[in-house]
Amino acid sequence: GIIGFRLPVAEMTKALPALVSSLQSASIMPVSEGIMTTDAFPKVRSATVGKGRIVATAKGAGMIEPNMATMLCFILTDIDMKRDVIERSFRKAVSVSLNRISVDSDQSTSDTALIFSSQRKPSVSEEEFTEALISVLSPLASDIVRNGEGTTHVMKVLVEEAPDEVSAAGFAKAVVNSPLVKTAVFGNDPNVGRIISALGDYAGNSGLLIDRSRVHISLGEEVVFSSGAFSLDAEKEKRLYEYLKASALPAEKKGFPLHDRTVDIHVRLGMGTESCLVHGSDLSYDYVKENA
Repeated sequence: GIIGFRLPVAEMTKALPALVSSLQSASIMPVSEGIMTTDAFPKVRSATVGKGRIVATAKGAGMIEPNMATMLCFILTDIDMKRDVIERSFRKAVSVSLNRISVDSDQSTSDTALIFSSQRKPSVSEEEFTEALISVLSPLASDIVRNGEGTTHVMKVLVEEAPDEVSAAGFAKAVVNSPLVKTAVFGNDPNVGRIISALGDYAGNSGLLIDRSRVHISLGEEVVFSSGAFSLDAEKEKRLYEYLKASALPAEKKGFPLHDRTVDIHVRLGMGTESCLVHGSDLSYDYVKENA
């Protein structure tokens, strides 16, 4: 819905009896399809852990840069975990999955992730449950980016050797949220100077000093910056163009994505030992059309 508009409460109330009568336990797919708006496909992930399962579904296409969860995400399990344990596992899993994506750097006004347990199956260790939850939420988060409004490329940015986890995430988010990086990727343009610029912007605004002689950046399998200088030539730029082109999805998405390729940007900062992986999308004509 549009921010500031009142919800159609009367229509929602009228629809509730039919929704209640249609409840079933065979599949979560009707829920996944029911929460879609501009989504191109329903998003469901699951994992088996111990004698039980974890199943999750999410809605999300635009206004996606979570700061606690994602636009709408519902996780169900039948494993009997104590409330404080499930809370710790949930927060840990969300921090490395749903909080590590961005479509357009705008946070939704309704960012929500909820987890429910029927407590019907025996408990497992906290470590097992956390690992399984991460294995469900990480690909689900990636699905949200791949289904972003107008998304044709999914960027996977890995930042290593940062001074701390916060700055590692900050550097990675700076790259995926840069309009210049996003539009270059959309146009299959290997303008890697824009990556350097985004890293420099974050460092300068955060009071961090980068020693460029220690920075190493690769795009796909190609090294593009090393030892304080760009490592580019005409032939490498052609290969990078082909790499970006091959990673693209068609702008008109009518269903499930044709592939799961990503534009891999790997940054080593030489500033510490912390790392962070963030998924983000490009910025296309269709994103503008959808939101204009």
